[in-house]
Amino acid sequence: MSAPQQKPVVTEREARQVAEAAREQDWRKPSFAKELFLGRFRLDLIHPHPMPPDEDAQRGEEFLAKLRDFCESKVDGALIEREARIPDEVIAGLKELGALGMKIDTKYGGLGLTQVYYNKALALAGSASPAIGVLLSAHQSIGVPQPLKLFGTQEQKEAFLPRCARTDISAFLLTEPDVGSDPARLATSAVPDGDEYVLDGVKLWTTNGVVADLLVVMARVPKSEGHKGGITAFVVETNSPGITVENRNAFMGLRGIENGVTRFHQVRVPAANRIGPEGSGLKIALTTLNTGRLSLPASCVAAGKWCLKIAREWSAAREQWGKPIAQHEAVGSKISFIAATTFALEAVLDLSSQMADEDRNDIRIEGALAKLFASEMGWLIADELVQIRGGRGFETAASLAARGERAVPAEQVLRDLRINRIFEGSTEIMHLLIAREAVDAHLSVAGDLIDPEKSLSDKAKAGAQAGAFYAKWLPKLVAGQGQLPYSYNEFKREVDLSVHLRYVERTARKLARSTFYAMSRWQGRMETKQGFLGRIVDIGAELFAMSAVCVRAELLRTTEAHGREAYQLADAFCRQSRIRVEELFGRLWTNTDDLDRKVVKGVMSGTYEWLEEGIVDPSGEGPWIADATPGPSEHENVHRPIR
Repeated sequence: MSAPQQKPVVTEREARQVAEAAREQDWRKPSFAKELFLGRFRLDLIHPHPMPPDEDAQRGEEFLAKLRDFCESKVDGALIEREARIPDEVIAGLKELGALGMKIDTKYGGLGLTQVYYNKALALAGSASPAIGVLLSAHQSIGVPQPLKLFGTQEQKEAFLPRCARTDISAFLLTEPDVGSDPARLATSAVPDGDEYVLDGVKLWTTNGVVADLLVVMARVPKSEGHKGGITAFVVETNSPGITVENRNAFMGLRGIENGVTRFHQVRVPAANRIGPEGSGLKIALTTLNTGRLSLPASCVAAGKWCLKIAREWSAAREQWGKPIAQHEAVGSKISFIAATTFALEAVLDLSSQMADEDRNDIRIEGALAKLFASEMGWLIADELVQIRGGRGFETAASLAARGERAVPAEQVLRDLRINRIFEGSTEIMHLLIAREAVDAHLSVAGDLIDPEKSLSDKAKAGAQAGAFYAKWLPKLVAGQGQLPYSYNEFKREVDLSVHLRYVERTARKLARSTFYAMSRWQGRMETKQGFLGRIVDIGAELFAMSAVCVRAELLRTTEAHGREAYQLADAFCRQSRIRVEELFGRLWTNTDDLDRKVVKGVMSGTYEWLEEGIVDPSGEGPWIADATPGPSEHENVHRPIR
């Protein structure tokens, strides 16, 4: 058996190659969002709004009723926040309810809920306690059940899924102390030894890791005779010798989550526990996240609904200058934003989830856009609620109760939601990930043309391909249905949403033209223009959300009693969104990106170090990044399985 690998030294280009190899390369199914970025508004892919089969809806509603009763009678969110821990009896109750197996097929003992109802359940549980929502999501969205569902063998499914459905909590371990969104530098090793692999390394921020029974671990297999090597996924029993949970981490929000640091020292894992072939770990992780990311918008929807409720009730009770504060425009505009954006969050989530259930469309971009949009907007909603509540918004619920007022945890929601802009891909990484997918069609025909390492003959061939592609594509960006006054008239009611769909169609073409112009201008340097790419993606996210709210409003008009009100909310959101879109377009070409780079260079060289004078740094001593050298643990094992 060879020694564990040392931490790999990876160049920027090598890191990009690893990430590129992990991407799904083909588009076998249509994608609404991909077409949107190419300037093609394919409303037919999302309208009429897809609906779950009656049987799935009935099963989902029945479980939601049981879960609501459990949350109302058994869950004390204030206690979980105060003690920074979900009581064991609550977790035991969730197990008995079947909540651990919401996404697991019934033949393995699960509930077999659709993605739509799974997310509704996460939103409901998360409204009672965000920590419970995270526990259930980390277990099922990215923990053992989802990778096995997509990539596991029949033997693995039979061995592990029944346990995950009822008794065993799972966790997903990718991040390391010095490895975040750049997995090419992954240092945890899995060295083959006969019919086993031997794991060594340290994993950080292992959500559920403190209480988990089963782990999905990403580790690097060294290339050797008979072994392709590469980053590989394994199912690992947490009670295996050599595994130590060294610390239970504490955070500004989500105080009840069981998140830790996990060390592996000479941990033996059967080869039968490897998920997929060697080297496929990152592809498994990314594919799992395509739908796994939808759990995060579910928490944002729950938060938006609660913020709207509190904003409504408080703004009616609180009076200033002779009238309720809701009647003051400065506050009223915030309430309107909360209401319209909450409607949009639910529209984006339900549409993306139903598309995932139908499996007719490739939703890798839609899922990523939903995560990006919801995490950013959810945070803004919570921030506006704190502002509406004023000093009471900054005061803790416990303090409010102690002096005789309603215990409204507005500041807690703000703290709890902040991590969503970092979880499962930070906003900055999501911008780059989505941008890469959005320009895939361009790179497939012109990638070699802008690659500095390609030969002249390759560039010439790419030039011919690009010329043929753009000769057909560019003329289609000149005119479209968005310029016809009667397009999308089925969305014209007492409130006219057809004007917004025409705007989306016109703006999608404008977005595609802007992307093409940028590629022509910067060519191979475009990948360094992260500010530009981020704005392109944000425009796409707004257009996707506008499309979703219009389609949802029409669905509610035809199926429920709130169609008129839904149209009003959709109209308000679209008008607010259009203002943001126009601002983003303006900032595509008028911005401080170049100046910012100069300032950063000055900051990092110490040019502005004088600006830091006059303070005391309260930070403690210690390294910026903890040592993760493989070896035996020197810490007490704080692993706490719940039985």
